[in-house]
Order: sequence, then structure tokens, then C-alpha cells
Amino acid sequence: MEYLRANTRELLEEAIAVRFEVFVDEQKVPADLERDEYDDTPESCHHFVVKDNGKAVGAGRWKEYEPGVAKLQRIAVLLPYRGHGVGKKLIEVMEQDAKAAGYSAAFLGAQCTAEGFYKKLGYTTESDEPFLDANIPHVNMRKPL
Repeated sequence: MEYLRANTRELLEEAIAVRFEVFVDEQKVPADLERDEYDDTPESCHHFVVKDNGKAVGAGRWKEYEPGVAKLQRIAVLLPYRGHGVGKKLIEVMEQDAKAAGYSAAFLGAQCTAEGFYKKLGYTTESDEPFLDANIPHVNMRKPL
């Protein structure tokens, strides 16, 4: 597996294609909610793509949430690759990148079905109650880097 910074238009589009397969096709998130201004260019955000023998199988991005805190977003792994450590390694790579850029904490809005996954990675739930994002229940979570 390769965990790459999506620093070209081609890699960015491959990352977005993974997100569309997971969020739009599988989870039925409206397509117009999935792509935003942080996807305009590879420089708009810190984008990452996971490749297996040249095929994009995972994606994620992070941006500044508040001073010193990176917000991890749009973390997606194709169904056949889930449960094999791809998501865990992707999160670690993104956290390391944010830490190297001077951030001391990571924040994310986790789908409630993934809350346990993030807890295993050291994240703590901050939300008192779940909230809807794209009509999917989420909780806010944070972790020191």
C-alpha cells in the first residue's frame, strides 16, 4: 500500500473518486454535498490518497480547524479494503503530516458507526448528542497529537 499526499490534480481526482464511491454511491450522500471548495485544487487542502498496486482505495483530507488544531475530513476506504488496517494507517499518516506542520491536536466529525474505530485510535468524543451531517448521525471527536 502507498499512502500519498495528493499533490497533483490526477491524485486529487483519484481521492475524490474514492470518496464518491463510498459516500455518494454507498451511503447516498448527495453529490453536491460531497465536493466543496477544498477540493478545487491539490493546494486547497491537505489531501491524501491510498493506492494498492496503482488503484486508489482510500482517501482523506485535513485542514485547519482552529489555531493548532487540524480537522480530518472525508476519510473513506473502499469496502473490500475495510478491516485490514488501511483506514488506521491513513489516519496515522494524516496525523503525522498535521503534527509536522505544527498542529498539536486533531479534530473530526465521525459517523456514529465509526466512533468505536476512532476511539481505538485515541480519539475522545466531545459531542453530548449526535448531530446530522448529510443526514448521517455524527459525533465530534478530538485527539492530542
